[in-house]
Parts: sequence; structure tokens; C-alpha cells
Amino acid sequence: MPVPKPKTAKKTVSNESKLAKLGLRTDMDLVLHLPMRYEDETKVVSIRDACQHGGEASQVEGIVTKCEVGYKPRKQLLVTIADETGNLLLRFMNFYGSQVKQLAEGTRIRARGELKHAFFGAEMVHPGYKVINEGAPLPTVLTPVYPSGEGLSQAILRRAINDAMQRIDWRDTLPAALIDTMRLSDFEPAVRLLHYPPQEVDESALSDRSHPAWVRMKFDELLAQQLSLKRAQRARRSKGAAALPLVGALSAAFLAALPFRLTGAQARVLEEIRADLRHPYPMQRLLQGDVGSGKTVVAALAATQAIDSGFQAALMAPTEILADQHFRKIAAWMEPLGVKVAWLTGSLKKKDKLAAQALIESGQAQLVIGTHALIQDAVQFAKLGLVIVDEQHRFGVGQRLTLRNKGDADAVPHQLMMSATPIPRTLAMTYYADLEVSVIDELPPGRSPIVTRSIDQNRRDEVIERVYAAALEGRQVYWVCPLIEESEALQLQTATDTHAMLVEALPDLQVGLVHGRLKASEKQDVMDLFCAGRIHVLVATTVIEVGVDVPNASLMVIEHAERFGLSQLHQLRGRVGRGSAASACLLLYQGPLGGVARQRLMTMRETTDGFEIARKDLEIRGPGEFLGARQSGQAMLRFADLETDQWLVDQARDVAHDLLHASGADSAATVDAHLARWLGGREEFLKV
Repeated sequence: MPVPKPKTAKKTVSNESKLAKLGLRTDMDLVLHLPMRYEDETKVVSIRDACQHGGEASQVEGIVTKCEVGYKPRKQLLVTIADETGNLLLRFMNFYGSQVKQLAEGTRIRARGELKHAFFGAEMVHPGYKVINEGAPLPTVLTPVYPSGEGLSQAILRRAINDAMQRIDWRDTLPAALIDTMRLSDFEPAVRLLHYPPQEVDESALSDRSHPAWVRMKFDELLAQQLSLKRAQRARRSKGAAALPLVGALSAAFLAALPFRLTGAQARVLEEIRADLRHPYPMQRLLQGDVGSGKTVVAALAATQAIDSGFQAALMAPTEILADQHFRKIAAWMEPLGVKVAWLTGSLKKKDKLAAQALIESGQAQLVIGTHALIQDAVQFAKLGLVIVDEQHRFGVGQRLTLRNKGDADAVPHQLMMSATPIPRTLAMTYYADLEVSVIDELPPGRSPIVTRSIDQNRRDEVIERVYAAALEGRQVYWVCPLIEESEALQLQTATDTHAMLVEALPDLQVGLVHGRLKASEKQDVMDLFCAGRIHVLVATTVIEVGVDVPNASLMVIEHAERFGLSQLHQLRGRVGRGSAASACLLLYQGPLGGVARQRLMTMRETTDGFEIARKDLEIRGPGEFLGARQSGQAMLRFADLETDQWLVDQARDVAHDLLHASGADSAATVDAHLARWLGGREEFLKV
């Protein structure tokens, strides 16, 4: 006879744990967990009137006349209620056994939901409801609906928030003079109104968040963010860094050896960086510029200043292909001038890796270029003065911090971060308020314009003919695919299938293939052949998104372009147009297109301006997705909207500056109190 298994106790998750999952750990967290919308339960309409306004949300009151569990087409709870004007069916697809007893015949309830006319008459599907006594008073305020999580009912949230409101310190964190000058609502009345809006409130102002109570919340949130970032910037400046004052013989020789002159924008941002490097506190500068604007040469010139001043510089890139591009280009500039450039990536053989580490630790390597291998414990720098991080948003906060900590204990290295994804001004002001930002807003002369076309994939044969014609003219072609292996769910053309198809369709041409599953050495072999012109068509996944520079490539085909984000499409397009030949980017798409995909492709056709594309991308995706890895751990704005609340961003930035630069204990106390209320001590993640 089998031994029965012992029963295990069910694990119960407390409401506190569920609230903590939502980030609601303190009373103030709960009080600032504001409603996402409101329901009007302040009035009841008859069932007949509700039926006449089908499709609208309304609240009715009636007696349960029938309650049964149905099984066709699936198990569901069917409850009929009636008042003196008619009957209404309430349909619950998901229900608990206790609800069958709760909604027994003869029970009086109020139900609220959208009424629909179905085959068997009027019904509400999954309405909200309350069991009531006859004559029960109606609420006098709108009912808040809060962002919630699994197992957290609105009733639990409302009760927790109401309890928290009895316990918090309501004193305003902003000075009365500032509130008067800016004509802001006081904090407590604003919060109470948002949790318990009276019947007479302007509902449209509540829903579009233009109500003065919402304005106060948005300003407070933006001010907390600005204060925290600017205070983090101040804390960094209080740390020591080695001043790198010399723009000496190496810098002069480097400039003289370049086969081109710097653009005006490159010269301007170089001076901004050089000025920062002379300071005895760490530079924290973001260098942004469109694809092909010449960020790499500016970064190399910053490195020459560090080397002229007797220090090492390190450049970290997110992929081996991009790191290798930097190494080849910068080593070709630097090594003829006597600079030892070391190369360090995870794929190096152990012997080569140890040799590179020895050069770095001894100080013989004046410039080190590589991937995240640079931040491994085994890598020790002799005298690290400057850290350059390319495509900085592709690294986590912790990775960038680890590299910065490779400097001396007493001196933090200067840090230059580069991004080819231009950041709209509003976003830069809001999320990068702790950084100095330099913008290269000018492309080098001689670059050919890129014509962009979107083409239905049913015309693939025409595209292949275009590829063949380009190859006959001596030009090279990229053909980019979004996936490596077949995905039935997405039905995307794969890189391997496309490669096979093009090999068959273009037997006279050399067709190469590169993707993320190849070993680093295999990828590099293919890229070397393409750079040398021995491969005519390179089929690739997005590993070639950034950094690849082959001036002879003048045609880019992007397969399933509707699946890519705007910034990624722009990055890919930037791989062509680097020489003097007329260049084109063909966006192959599979119809029918959704609204967002159509908007993306239209934007790509209309402009090649990276800043305009970034603005559109922000509009489509919102700041959280746009910023990516930089924000790991960082609370995004919950209430303010960067499109509509720009005027508040400007004011919050100015007020933050004034409060931090004012002398006296009052201003310092205001800053501390405001940050404690809005960030609750969670500032540490902003300091990198």
C-alpha cells in the first residue's frame, strides 16, 4: 500500500509583501501611490436608462432574482438582477465559489460596468459590484482606481492608503514663498483631492492630469529628480581626480597626422572635453552625435591628452566587432606616433590575455581598447586617468562603475560616455541632469546623402536585382535580418535562410554571413573579408548595428523593418553613406502594417536627422524603453509627461539649482526633506 504524501501547508503571501512588490514599503510610498483613473459611483441609474445608453459605463441597483453556474460555452457565473424598470444579466467568466453564496437570490447589489446588448438581452460582463442594504447612501466622492498587482484588490489598496494617510507628516517640503511665487497648490489638499475627488471636481482635468493638484504632484516629482541628480553631480565633483592639463606633443602630432580637418562641431566639443580634463575633479560628460558624425576621433584626441599628461586611457565598447573597429582605427592613428595600444576581449587566448594584462598593469600600454573584459578583477591599471565608454546605454550602471573604480583609491578617472543615439533635449535635461552633455551636430563634408525607401517584401526579386546592379558597379551591400533561427510565432525571415537564398540567387557574387552565434574569430574573419572588398553582400543580424565603417558599402537592405525600433533602424542605416557614392536604404516590410510600424517607416523615409528621429522614437516608446540599460534601478517619472510638461521640467531645474546653491541651513533642510519624501533614501543608484 503506497504511503500517502504528507500535506504541505499552503504558502500565504502577506499584503505587506504584495505591496512591497509594487514598491510600496512606507506610508509615504502609499500616500504617493496616486490613482490612474476614477469611477463615478456617486449616482445610480435605472436599468431601463442604462439600457438606453448601451456602451457607456453606468451604475445600477437591483435585487438578485437568479444566480446559477452555466457551462456553455464555458464555466461562468450568471446573475440576473431586477429593479422596477427591468432586468439585467451580470456575467462573470472568472469567479470564486464564495460569490455564488454572496450573490444569492434576494440580495441587493449595486453593479457598475459597461452595458452591452447581447443575444439574450442587456448584460454587463465582469462588473464591479457591492452588496448593500436598502437605502444605503451613495459615495460623495469619485472612486479612485489604483495601479495594482497580483492578489492586491482595490479594496486592500484603498484601505492601506487611507491608513497611511492617518500616520504621515503632512508638513509641506516646499517653502511657502516658492509655493506662492509658482502658484502651486499646497501639498496636503492636493494629495487628498487626488485620492478623494469631490463630486463637483472637473473630471476632464483629473483624467488629463492638468488639474492644479496634479500639477503640484508633477512639479514635486520633477524637482526631486533634479535635486537628486544635481546633488549626485556635486558629490562626484567633491571627489578627487588627477588633473590632465597637458595638450602636448602627442596631441599636436595626432592632429597633424589626420588626413582630414575636424569639423566645427568636433573642434567645439573637443575644447569642452579638454577643459573638463584639466579640472582636479572627475569629468562626467556625455558625447552624443549622429551616426558618422566623428565621435571616435574626438574620443581619441581626449585620450592623447591623458597620455600627454602621463596617464593611461581605456575605451570600452559593448561588442567585439565594435571594439575591434575602434582598435584598428585608433591603433592605425596612434601606433605610428609611438603609443602602445593594448587589445583586451573575452575571446583572447589565455596567453594573449595574460600578456595584455601585464602591459596594462606595468603601464606600458598607454591606451587600452576592449569589451567588458576590461572590468574583470584580473585587469589592473598602473595609472588610469580617463575612461571612455562607447554606446554607454548598452552597459549596466554596475559595469560602468566597475571600470571607473579601476583608478587609484584617491583619484577617480575622468569619464567620457559616447552615444550614437541622440537624446532629445527634454530627455537629456530630465534624465541626464547630472552630466555635462556635448553634441556633435554636424556631419563631416563629402558624406553622400542616403535615400530611404520602404518596399513590400512581395517585391523581393526587384530588391535582389538592385543588389546585383550595385555589386556590378563595384559597390558592397548589407542585408540585415532580425533573427538567427526560425520563429514560427513571428514568421520572420532568418539570416541563415536569407544567406542561402542570396547564394542561390546571386551565384556570381560572394555572399557572407555574420551573426551573434559565431565565434569572435569567425565573425572577425568575415568582417575582414568584407572590409577588404572580397565579399560583395554581407548578410548580418544586428551585430553590425554600430561602429562598422566600410566606405565602399552603399546599399543597406533591412529585412522585416517593421520589427525594428526607430533608433535601431537609424543606426543600421548609418552603416552606409560613409563614402562619396550615392547610398540607399531599402526597408523590406511584411504587410499589413500596424499604426506604430507605419509611423516608424514613414519617419525613416522623411528624415535622416538623428535628433528628429530620436524625438519621434521617444514619442512612440516613452522614456523608459528609450533609455534602456542606463535606467536599471532608476525610478522613471510616474506622473510628469515629457511632451506636455516641458514647462515644469524647466521650472524644476531652475528651482533645484537655486535650492542647492543657496546658503543657509533652511535650503539644505528643504532639499533633504523633499528628497526623503519623494525618493525615500533611494538615491544611491543615481550616483553613477
